[in-house]
Amino acid sequence: MKEAENIIVGISIGDLNGIGGEIILKTFEDDRMLEFCTPVVFASAKAMVFLKNHFNSEIKFHSINKIDELALGKFNVFNCWNEPVKIEFGKQDNKIGEYAIKSLQKATQALKNNEIDVLVTAPINKQNIQSETFKFPGHTDYLAQELEGDSLMFMVTDKLRVGLLTDHVPVKDVANHITAELIEKKVNTVYNSLKKDFNIQKPKIAVLGINPHTGDNGVIGREDDDVLRPALQKIKESGKLVFGPYAADSFFGSNNYQNFDAIIASYHDQGLIPFKTLSFGQGVNYTAGLNKVRTSPDHGTAYEIAGKGVADENSFKEAVFSAIKIFKNRSDYEFLTSNPLKKSPKKERR
Repeated sequence: MKEAENIIVGISIGDLNGIGGEIILKTFEDDRMLEFCTPVVFASAKAMVFLKNHFNSEIKFHSINKIDELALGKFNVFNCWNEPVKIEFGKQDNKIGEYAIKSLQKATQALKNNEIDVLVTAPINKQNIQSETFKFPGHTDYLAQELEGDSLMFMVTDKLRVGLLTDHVPVKDVANHITAELIEKKVNTVYNSLKKDFNIQKPKIAVLGINPHTGDNGVIGREDDDVLRPALQKIKESGKLVFGPYAADSFFGSNNYQNFDAIIASYHDQGLIPFKTLSFGQGVNYTAGLNKVRTSPDHGTAYEIAGKGVADENSFKEAVFSAIKIFKNRSDYEFLTSNPLKKSPKKERR
């Protein structure tokens, strides 16, 4: 297992017209960050010089064209392109979207090749990244294709973790997507992540209902009774501590969430509205279930404040710390469970 200071954190630059560049610079202007990891930003030296000058940053970076040129303990910039890029803060630009994808693709390839240990993604604009060759609604869906495992959007802080049965699905289609197979798969993904990535030995998981009041015995929909409850009962019988479904409207306000290690919401806003209300600026979007670690901040490109120097870097910094911690926890778990018989000292016979 690698020591913390040697963990290489790959960073995709995101939308250059948004706040990604600013929060990356602010995060690593604190030299103490380099005691925890070695960052490598996938962008270009020219773009980084522009960002440095615009934000009056004194950060020093090491420009590289190949990963084996990386300098440990330094702020590295991997050149994904060499041409100058016109950065116009706050503007949605399809050309800028192309550079965001170039960065993401290069960083993902490095992750797959074990050239970086973890990936932290700066925010992208879901509209301007679309093209004939890239038709994904966001990072999670793209990484699900490129990496191994069953991906799950997992919003996390120290005290709150929220996963989703469905993520970027229109509300009108949510119920049709939720099947017994999907429920079992997502619960297993959350359960395994809590054990491997968060070092929780006996996870307790709460699942929120699909309909208001979990259907009120069929008065407001049959999905909770016909699909969700039977699926959860089957999972409980396997020995997992899974509870629900709970009515979503009172679950967070009553502080019931504090009794569980994770909550699984049925759809995007059911889980993310309370999560961001309770944790905005401190939360981290973690893609659980994959064979590699990827995190991101809990916010978007924030065009309305881009370029003004007022963006809060705390969520991005937490994303870096979370990626490092999850990487270490996962490495420890793999070491301890790989072959326990070999790890145990032999007892002498008397």
